[in-house]
This record gives sequence, structure tokens and C-alpha cells, in this order.
Amino acid sequence: MDFETAFKILDTAVFAQTKRHLKDIEVAILRCSWQGKKYNEIAQTHGYTTEYLQHDVGPKLWHMLSEAIGEKVSKKNFQAALERQRLSGTAATPKQLEAVFYSHKLMSSSQFKMEKIASNDSVSLENEELLLSVNTNERTQLNAEPEFPVGQVPLTSNFYIERLPIEERCYQEILQPGSLIRIKAPGQMGKTSLMARILDEARKHDCQTVSLSFHSADKAVFTSLDTFLRWFCESVGRKLKQLHQLDDYWSIYGSKDKTTAYFEECLLEEIDSPLVVSLDGVDRIFPYCDIAEDFFSLLRAWYEYAKYGDRSSELWKKLRLVLVHSKEVYIPLNINQSPFNVGLSVELQEFSPEQVQILVDRHQGLNWTDAQVKKLMDMVGGHPYLVRLALYQVQHQDITLEQLLQTAPTEGGIYSAHLRGHLCNLEHHPNLATAFSQVVNSLVPIELDSKPAFKLHSMGLVVYCNENKVMPRCDLYRQYFQNRLS
Repeated sequence: MDFETAFKILDTAVFAQTKRHLKDIEVAILRCSWQGKKYNEIAQTHGYTTEYLQHDVGPKLWHMLSEAIGEKVSKKNFQAALERQRLSGTAATPKQLEAVFYSHKLMSSSQFKMEKIASNDSVSLENEELLLSVNTNERTQLNAEPEFPVGQVPLTSNFYIERLPIEERCYQEILQPGSLIRIKAPGQMGKTSLMARILDEARKHDCQTVSLSFHSADKAVFTSLDTFLRWFCESVGRKLKQLHQLDDYWSIYGSKDKTTAYFEECLLEEIDSPLVVSLDGVDRIFPYCDIAEDFFSLLRAWYEYAKYGDRSSELWKKLRLVLVHSKEVYIPLNINQSPFNVGLSVELQEFSPEQVQILVDRHQGLNWTDAQVKKLMDMVGGHPYLVRLALYQVQHQDITLEQLLQTAPTEGGIYSAHLRGHLCNLEHHPNLATAFSQVVNSLVPIELDSKPAFKLHSMGLVVYCNENKVMPRCDLYRQYFQNRLS
């Protein structure tokens, strides 16, 4: 028996038992174990820690497989167990497996596409029922109501594309005591959608979660450190229904001290489970340098409290933080007081051609070729929002791909609002407009001063090339801004 046949048997058995397919990391463990590799070799190859694979993913995988095939399975004996299944006749035949098996797509455990093999062979009633359930599940996904791509991708959406191993690493990290995750990317790249899934994973492990967005805070909140920290404590306390003692703390201590005391004595001491606090749009604080310096040093202090190992550290280990921002951190933070150089750093990248193709497959009626995917990506790259907007409009037959590409960099195209938003930002910052004009009018990558280069990169308008040079993120931006920044 070769590995592919073994994998199909296991994936089919797992789906019948759990209604889900094997994840990428689970497949990697199976494949490498089949080859006789140890956990440390698997971890090194796939970018995980040995402890995570050996003490978390591995044991859960073998337990799940044991339940699925009705026999004790381990890393050492699963080949023999499968062979016994085959010899006993309880395992599905290759033809039956072909009827229910999805080809495993790159980058996501949920990304499978039905490849039913036409066959005159009979299929058992049990496998026929399994085939029906798989087909029904697939039709439900493919026929999902199309979503206009704005804001966070819903947790139940079929149009969220995982960018493994990022998700797995974040899910692993958020369960660590006192952890801190930093997610950075330009606007509309999927930061908030990833944040929502991290919080959802935390809730599955009995964590309490609080999500705050600084974009929703009034300007008056940023008038002073005391006002800002009061708003911060009220926002968290209200969602945890722990506001009753806040007034007592606010009349005694200094701003940072009373915030720490409130979190320690009224929140962390009162809950038995870990608390995950996500802070979206933290770059909204950057212009308020005094507030930013004190607030971010406070977050760094809380992170370090969990590492000290004294009596209070056990409380602070309950707190896990997720910081989300798009702009570079320009405020002058002491390296030892910044939360932006500790914890797990995640910088979201564009979709690969394979990921775009997966997204195309999830839009009913879009049977695009590789050449069509390439044409779209030649215009907009792998920018998640730009790609999804194109697929949405073409699927609704509002426009053909050819028309979309022809009108994309014009005021009459589907990206006009997106492009005008960038143009408005540049017009408010003439120095950035001048710098970006140089970029879009150059046929080769060019080198800019570091500050405008970083800011244009934060806005999502440029990407870095070799030797610190930059070029437009996509041809859409080059064509549109060539005529408007001259």
C-alpha cells in the first residue's frame, strides 16, 4: 500500500467520523511518519515547534484516527493498522475511495475539490451514503450566497482563504500563557478576519475574549492619557460585566497604576479562565505620541509581568493580547518598553496564484483557466480585496473579465472608490504623492528615503524589492496614478 492510498483511507474514515477532512499539518505528520521521520524533523521542515507537534497535534491526530478506524493507532503502528484494515476487508476499495475523495488543495485543510472518477464498479450502500453527504456538503459550499467583499470575512464564510502556517501558528500562540500576537498588513488584506478567527479559536479552548477597535473611539478619547485609559478600562470591563469597582480605582492611583490595578484585581482575579483582548487599529493611537508612549509601554509591562515568575505573574499569564495595525510604528519607543518587538509577529502577504485559483473555484460558475487567473493577477496582484471584488462582479455578470481589465484603472471601473481613497490620502500628504509619482513613472524599482518608502508600504501602494528599492504593488496602481500625480 502506498501513502496516497493510505491517506485516502484515513481521510475518508475521518470525514465519516468527524465531518471534516484532515488538516495540512495532520497530513504532513502522516506523510513524514510514513517516511520514518521523527517529530523534530517534521517540525524543522514545516516551521513548527517540536513540542507543539509531539504534545499537541500528534496525540490528537492519533486519537482521532483510532476513533475513526476502530483500532488503537499511534505514530509507530499506523501503517500496520491500515494494512490490517485492508486485509480484513473493512477498508474501502480504491474505486470507492475515488468516489468520495477530494483532492487536497495547497495551503488549506478546508480546500478540497471533488474529483469523482467515473466508474461502472458498484459502490456499497455505506459508501454511497457517504458520497451523498460529501456531495451535499460540497454543493452547500459552492452554492453559498456570494458575499460582497467588504469588512471582516464572516467566520462561517466559504470565501476565507487560509494562509497556512500563519493560522496554525496564531492558534498555537494564543493558547500560551501571557502571549502577545502582532498582526500587521496594509488595509483590506485580511487582518481583522484573521483576528476574528484567533478569538474564535481561543473561545473553543474556554478563553474569554474581548475585541476593541480604536477606530470606533471618539476623538475626545485621545485628549489625555487619563481619559484614554479610562475609556480602555470601561470598554473591557463593560464587555466582561466588571465595571462596578472602576470608579473606586480611578480616584486613587495614577493613570497607568490604576489601569494595572483594575485589570489585576477586578478582572484577572475575578475570572477563572484566560482572557484574550484584541486591539484593532492600534495605529490610530500613533499620532498622539504622549498617549502612545505610555499605553504601549504599559502593554509591554503586562507582557513582562507574566514572565517574571513571581506570585503576581500567575494572574498576568491569564492575559493574552492581539495587536492589529497597518502603519509602521514611527513613535520613539524605548526598545525595552515597546510591545512591537516581542511576541509573535505576523505580516500578511498577498494571495499566491494557487490561493487565487482556490478562491475562483469557490465562486459558482467561474470555471477559469490558469491563463484567466494570470490576467487578473497581472492587473491586481494577489491583493485579497481586489481579487474578491473582481470575482464577485464577474460572478454576478455585472462585467466580464475582459471589460474589467480594460476599465480597471479608470474612474468607470469597479475599483474607482478604492483608487480615489488612495488618491485622497496622497493629496493630503504632498511629499508622499511626489515620492509615489516617482515610483509609478519609473520602469524599474527605485530607492526612496526610508520614511516615505515605509509609509507608502504601510498604505499598501508599494512593495519592497532587492536593495531596499520599491515598485508599485500592482499594475492597477501604476496605470491609475501615472496620470493623476504628474
